[in-house]
Formats: sequence, C-alpha cells, structure tokens
Amino acid sequence: MEIIATFLQVLAQTLEIYSLVLIVRVLLSWFPNLDWSNPIMGTISSITDPYLNAFRGIIPPIGGLDLSAILAFIVLNLLQQLLNTASITFLAGTVGYYS
Repeated sequence: MEIIATFLQVLAQTLEIYSLVLIVRVLLSWFPNLDWSNPIMGTISSITDPYLNAFRGIIPPIGGLDLSAILAFIVLNLLQQLLNTASITFLAGTVGYYS
C-alpha cells in the first residue's frame, strides 16, 4: 500500500510541474511575435497544446480571449487534489494495517 501512496504522490508532483509548464505556455501566448519554431518554445507547445486543445473545444474564445486555460487549470488542480487525497488515504490505511 505504501508503494501505491508513493506512486500517487509522484503523479501529483508531476501534475504540479506540468501546471508550471502550462503557466509558462499561457504567459508566452500573450506575446504574439514569439518564434514558436524555437526548439524550447516548440517543446513547451507540443507538451501543453494537446491538453489545452481539449478544453478549447469546450469553451470557444470570447471576444478573442481564450478562457479555456482557466478550465484546464481547474481540472488539473482537481486531479492534483484527488491524487493527494488518495495517497493520504492509502498511507492512513497502511498505518492502520501495521498497527
């Protein structure tokens, strides 16, 4: 059970890192003259755009403003909380199991 809790914690931390990359992507989108063919920019885009595109289909741009990133962050945050809660639950079950 402790292995599962550790795995869930690693997943939650990975999502936290992904959130940071997503923040960078959203901030960079405010600068229209950036060269997205740059390898670093292209990598950030290739990592984050598939996730963001899933939400762009749900929330269309309103007045040229893309609000889909807000929903993407909310879902990512909920997943992080769910994984953290599940890992704590597994750890609590492990402690009770060994007592």
